[in-house]
Amino acid sequence: MTNRFDGRIALITGAGSPTGIGFATARLLGREGARIAIASTTERIASRVSELRAAGIAASGHLGDLTQDGVAARIVAEALAEHGRIDILVNSAGMTSVGEPDVDLALLDTTDAEWDRVIALNLRTAFSATRAALPALLDASPGGRIVFVSSVTGPLVSNPRSSGYAAAKAGLTGLARSLAVEHGRRGLTVNCVLPGWIASGSQLPEEVVAGTNTPAGRSGTVDEVAEAIAFLASPGASYITGQTLVVDGGNVVQEYKGPPGDYY
Repeated sequence: MTNRFDGRIALITGAGSPTGIGFATARLLGREGARIAIASTTERIASRVSELRAAGIAASGHLGDLTQDGVAARIVAEALAEHGRIDILVNSAGMTSVGEPDVDLALLDTTDAEWDRVIALNLRTAFSATRAALPALLDASPGGRIVFVSSVTGPLVSNPRSSGYAAAKAGLTGLARSLAVEHGRRGLTVNCVLPGWIASGSQLPEEVVAGTNTPAGRSGTVDEVAEAIAFLASPGASYITGQTLVVDGGNVVQEYKGPPGDYY
């Protein structure tokens, strides 16, 4: 166990699920010395805070829907009031939100409202949290860190009926690069982690099958994604910015993606 985040304050959005990437990241950064502020759309964030505190991690929980006007600014203000500053922002909110229906439609069948909702969940949430936290992150010493939890879907590959999600996740890459250029001289680094098939609580049965056909032969774990996020948020990544780190068991580099026995 290292203490590479001693004295650092991390705000992590989308951390309400006990089996999600956001909460796995909170656990890891907290174990390595960070004080943690976690946010979610539902009251279950209180349970996550209790779990962190039971593990000896200083943590606070913040409730709100980041797609709504003013919520990100309030959550950031609460985190600053609780912890005094913010050094690390992990934008993990997105994908789906508890109580919200999945939007899995071909583009021709997608309404304006459905498109807007997918973009809001997966891109606006990150924009809003980042804009609200940016002044504090620019004041961080030795340098602030922003990590966007994106996906291989959009920046590198896609699936049928995923146009909105793919567009939003690709948008995170552009946002990260723009911020990296704008604020690099202030010591801020901004990067994206691109997970592939990950065995989180929201993984679908067909995604489990897809994971078995990666070069690694399995889906990844949320803890493995958290390790990538932690590296990019760490002092050791101070000269890495505007980049994407793929965590997919080598899936995007293989041409054939069917059962290995049928080809290899």
